[in-house]
Amino acid sequence: MSETLCQTVLRPFASLPEAHAGAQVLTPIDGLSLIRSATPSGIEHAISRPLACLVLQGRKQVTTGADTVAFGAGDSLLISADLPTSSQVTAAPYLSLVIDLDFALIAELVEEMRSAGANGRDADAAAAAVVRVAPTDAETADAAQRLLRLLDRPESIPVLHGALMRELHYWLLAGRHGAAIRRIGAPDSQARRVARAVALLRQDYARPLPVERLAAVAGMSPSSFHAHFRAVTSLSPLQFQKQLRLIEARRLMVAQGIPASRAAFVVGYESVPQFTREYRRLFGLPPGQDADSMRQAMRASAAA
Repeated sequence: MSETLCQTVLRPFASLPEAHAGAQVLTPIDGLSLIRSATPSGIEHAISRPLACLVLQGRKQVTTGADTVAFGAGDSLLISADLPTSSQVTAAPYLSLVIDLDFALIAELVEEMRSAGANGRDADAAAAAVVRVAPTDAETADAAQRLLRLLDRPESIPVLHGALMRELHYWLLAGRHGAAIRRIGAPDSQARRVARAVALLRQDYARPLPVERLAAVAGMSPSSFHAHFRAVTSLSPLQFQKQLRLIEARRLMVAQGIPASRAAFVVGYESVPQFTREYRRLFGLPPGQDADSMRQAMRASAAA
């Protein structure tokens, strides 16, 4: 990635304080956000949506299940399913652009590209991987830079961002990540079916959701759904829901100052001791201590 692109990204955010490590900053452009960190970070947990991340500065690593990928400036990360991830900025300053992948737009472009005989690069052995890293294609970087220039002219965003986001998706499809992205664009692919169940889990994470209901939403038998869900997300549906609950509880405690006992019940736990055990297993500290540590780190980052 060029220094010019870094400057284009940073200019509209020059007056903002450095975000705490790993924090995601939304932009006025729908589907485009920024991750900026002045220092290496601790481990951050999240449920990531399908996205492409273009790294401009620094280095980072992301773990899903037993697999860890590392990437740095000039690379792009693709996450092609809703996944629980653990990430860490390993070299700073770190700066990256995050593009939310639009399933409907991908499906439309795939059909148009097929009709035009422009299907992009052939599939490789890594195309089936849900998380993958490759050097960022020059055309993708150029489209991203032109999209970001709209931030200097806010009045242009409603008029131009749709066409530029479409172009950015086109170059992603035509580039090194194209085969993997085409897999998630197919309306009846296993990944899309699982995504429908994940959407329900995200919406109703605090309520019990029988696997039979999730399987029906995905259009699969319960046994087939369970196998495909684990293949895509690396977790069972119950484990996935548990991580959703714990991550949301952490957000409530850190951002809103809600006590751990209340956060446990808000996200669907009936037992505070069970919540505390599972929280500590995921985040490494008891809920209250972890929330205090997170808030202190945020205050220290803001004061730096």
